[in-house]
Amino acid sequence: MDSCVIPLRHGGLSLVQTTDFFYPLVEDPYMMGRIACANVLSDLYAMGITECDNMLMLLSVSQSMSEEEREKVTPLMIKGFRDAAEEGGTAVTGGQTVVNPWVIIGGVATVVCQQNEFIMPDSAVVGDVLVLTKPLGTQVAANAHQWLDNPERWNKIKMVVSREEVELAYQEAMFNMATLNRTAAGLMHTFNAHAATDITGFGILGHSQNLAKQQKNEVSFVIHNLPIIAKMAAISKASGRFGLLQGTSAETSGGLLICLPREQAARFCSEIKSSKYGEGHQAWIVGIVEKGNRTARIIDKPRVIEVLPRGATAAVLASENPNASSEPSS
Repeated sequence: MDSCVIPLRHGGLSLVQTTDFFYPLVEDPYMMGRIACANVLSDLYAMGITECDNMLMLLSVSQSMSEEEREKVTPLMIKGFRDAAEEGGTAVTGGQTVVNPWVIIGGVATVVCQQNEFIMPDSAVVGDVLVLTKPLGTQVAANAHQWLDNPERWNKIKMVVSREEVELAYQEAMFNMATLNRTAAGLMHTFNAHAATDITGFGILGHSQNLAKQQKNEVSFVIHNLPIIAKMAAISKASGRFGLLQGTSAETSGGLLICLPREQAARFCSEIKSSKYGEGHQAWIVGIVEKGNRTARIIDKPRVIEVLPRGATAAVLASENPNASSEPSS
């Protein structure tokens, strides 16, 4: 699944470790570093682990860049990665840097912990509900932002979205991808989570299917609701790409998909939004766990929850609804 768990020869301790790396998908090198680090740590957080003992950084510097470009871009990526690691309560103590045609950034996260510090992703029971802690649509937002400068691609989607909406969605996606899943990991223990995974390259359906296969009980996951960054579903449909409503659109540094007891799920969603955990944490109940043969599916016509970008100004809202108050919504 998301991390390896290796029992150590020292009594009661396990080594939990994960690695990940990828190519840039946003224009800001600093944010790319933050996103890469958040993505690596997310595999630990999917196990309910909130502490990381050590990180290594994997960095590839592009030989296609000029020396001046390298000297500007590389330190910003490293700083973003280090800052996110610090936010996660850990530090980067080493790694490996190479030169090749592409920019790549990623890392390794390692922790030694006791059994009560992690939650194995295999104990979902019939009656649990599925909670998702970040909206979907990051790949669509990143691509749509690139299409602003590609008339052929832009012409396919301009009837369903404005340039300003694409910019806002891109900023929202970038902010979400750079947000650590650490708060959600801690609350998994508080609210007795039975299993979890993070949503990344295989999309929500692929990761749900992977998680379902791991379950000890004969259960299946059924997804009814898809929280999606506003307008990204329309772009996916108009472009004929991504498969966002089918759950196959790749995500980067997505949210945790958590199996929670039914009576705990609403409290989890309410708690994670509390101001004591800072800005930007969200959660939605997206599906149920029923008796089945360890599969996952999305219903034929899932309910799309349009998640408004936090940067959406009162002016944008007012232009869509002339009767709306000019006061920003809370």
